[in-house]
Amino acid sequence: MANGTQHVNAVWSLAGLRQRGLDDLASLGGVGVLIARTAREAVRPPLELRALVQQIESIGVRSMSVAFLTAVFSSMVITVQFSDQLARFGAKEWAGSAVGVTLARELGPVLTALMVGGRVGAGIAAELGSMAVTEQIDAVRALGADPVRKLVVPRVIATLMVMPLMCAMAVVIGVLASAGIAALDPDVNISYFINAALRSTTLSDLLFGLAKTTFFGLNIAIVACYLGMNTRDGTVGVGQATTKTVVVTSVVTLVSNFFMTKLFIAVGWGGA
Repeated sequence: MANGTQHVNAVWSLAGLRQRGLDDLASLGGVGVLIARTAREAVRPPLELRALVQQIESIGVRSMSVAFLTAVFSSMVITVQFSDQLARFGAKEWAGSAVGVTLARELGPVLTALMVGGRVGAGIAAELGSMAVTEQIDAVRALGADPVRKLVVPRVIATLMVMPLMCAMAVVIGVLASAGIAALDPDVNISYFINAALRSTTLSDLLFGLAKTTFFGLNIAIVACYLGMNTRDGTVGVGQATTKTVVVTSVVTLVSNFFMTKLFIAVGWGGA
């Protein structure tokens, strides 16, 4: 009897995994379709500038504090760590070189995407999810308007515009914070520290990171819009969509960061 019960449970588990895999594939296909529809609608005039400006303010301006605090404290931490390690070789001033390159190429883009993306993605998913469960999206369709054009396009374009700008500002703020914390060390020449950071961090390094944030922004906006617009089951569904958006966008950001870094270096962009 026990063996029979275990066999049934195993069959149910396999069936559940199979169904979950099919659902994930269907979601991936839905995201692809949404990307295609968004690209098509984005190039069709006229662009709704008022909605775009509202989304830029909501996504960008309100996320500045999160991005700047993340940049300041993460840069101070890596400055302390690099300075401590380089002190063994009497080269604390060279910490500026490591901090500048690390912020521009990796920490700036990734941490900005994780922190700002979590806030932005959750907000978009919750807003569109609430509209979906209260049938406001169906009302948009009933009025003859395209929900993708009205709701998705402004959010995607705003995110694509805001993320690189936020990353660039985070890098600048991070380098200044690093210089500030380095200035507290009497063994560090602050002028040499800043010059080392500026000399080692090239425009190519900055563009290396900004190129990543463009993809990160697309990932955040599209996933949040897709999960929000396909929300079901009332307020419970809104909460689930919001949580799933944060998890999915964070995982995709970390995984894609590795592959984009390998790809960029393989094609000779930013290699040694």
